[in-house]
Amino acid sequence: MSNVTVKGMSCQHCVASVTQALEALEGVGDVRVDLDSGVAEYTEEKPVEPEAVRKAIESIGFDVED
Repeated sequence: MSNVTVKGMSCQHCVASVTQALEALEGVGDVRVDLDSGVAEYTEEKPVEPEAVRKAIESIGFDVED
C-alpha cells in the first residue's frame, strides 16, 4: 500500500474529494483517507507516478507534504 500526506483537509467533504481524485487515477484502487492524520493510503493496481498523485490532489485545492 502506498500513501501520501495531504495538508488542508478539515472535514469529511475534503476526505471525499481526495478519495474521488485518487480513485480517478488509472491504476489506483482501494483508497482510504484519514482526516485526523491527513494520510491517504491507496493500492497500486499498476505503477502510478508520485507526481500524478500530487497533481490530482493539488488540482482540487490541497497540498501534499513532502
